[in-house]
Amino acid sequence: MMKRLLSLFLSSLVILGVVEGLQSCKSAKKSLKRGDYDQSVLRAIPKVNDNARSSSADILKEAYPLALQQHLDDLKRQENDSDPFRWERAAETYTQLNTLYNAIQGCANCARMVAARSFFDQERDARDKAATARYEAGQGTLRQGGRENARRAFEHFEVANAMVPNFRDATRLMDEAYETASFKVVVEQVLVTSRAYQLSNAYFQDRINEFLQTNRRLNKFVRFYTPQEATNDKVQPDHVVTLQFDDFVVGQTLVERNTEEVTSKDSVKTGEVTVDGKKVPVYGKVKAKLSRNRKTVISKGLLDMQIQDFGSKKIVFQDKFPGEYRWVSEWGSYNGDERALTADQLRMTKAREQNPPPPQDLFIEFSKPIYNSLTSRLRSFYEKY
Repeated sequence: MMKRLLSLFLSSLVILGVVEGLQSCKSAKKSLKRGDYDQSVLRAIPKVNDNARSSSADILKEAYPLALQQHLDDLKRQENDSDPFRWERAAETYTQLNTLYNAIQGCANCARMVAARSFFDQERDARDKAATARYEAGQGTLRQGGRENARRAFEHFEVANAMVPNFRDATRLMDEAYETASFKVVVEQVLVTSRAYQLSNAYFQDRINEFLQTNRRLNKFVRFYTPQEATNDKVQPDHVVTLQFDDFVVGQTLVERNTEEVTSKDSVKTGEVTVDGKKVPVYGKVKAKLSRNRKTVISKGLLDMQIQDFGSKKIVFQDKFPGEYRWVSEWGSYNGDERALTADQLRMTKAREQNPPPPQDLFIEFSKPIYNSLTSRLRSFYEKY
């Protein structure tokens, strides 16, 4: 029995391999018919690697020369183009040719049947020319001055470094361009005068600072600073964001009590009577008086945000963000028949009155939705800058 199961299992693996092979072959053939010669080559290679006699071998032999010629034709057009950044497209084409070369060389069967060509020197030369064109464009644009030109210059230097890592002094020039290109925003500390909530406010402020640290470039060119950072770096801000609680209350307590008579949903055994000398159970609905207690502790606040243009001192935007947290404790008691209560009611009568969290924790809880609204608004507002 075990031998038969093993035989069936091995047979299924063989069939699965054949099916996968056919699917791979079909996929490579479809890519060839569509004129997607690179994909045809890359999809044929794994099957040829497994079996040199695979039908994918013929596809590989046909697809690679077509892919090669297609890319060489593209290179002629790209290198003769008048676009100053044409070498970026040429570099990408050489990269694609070298990807095919590496894939074929990594397959012994493929390398024996296809004479793949490498273009590593040409790719390096194209990348160097592409980086040079961007570097020179960045220099020229940066010399023109102004924020918008600095932003374009930054992007030129960024591309230069992407084409050739650490190209010349492009990194230094990127930093120089960014200083001019960036929109600088100082976010002032949230003021809370009550000492009782200084720790909680510090937690709230720390979360805002963390957001600013991890989202310094919301749209790439907006930079946030804390007042201390702005002082240390001698930053001349474009905007100053002021955050202050208009009002907040912590621990406002509301206690509600009510008593009601409840009746069991179903009839239950309430006693026995004797009929013809035999005891017979008596059924009926039972009642109880249920007392409920509910204590709600409300903490809430309203944060005001003002965005001021540093130069003109005008308020360019203002919004307010409410936050609220309700802590609830429920407990109860009953008189009468326990069976009159539902499972939830019975569970409540076994609960005891709980003490609310300390005021510091309540402050943190109501400030959480304020933080979410505030950071979302900062994101959306500065997307356009």
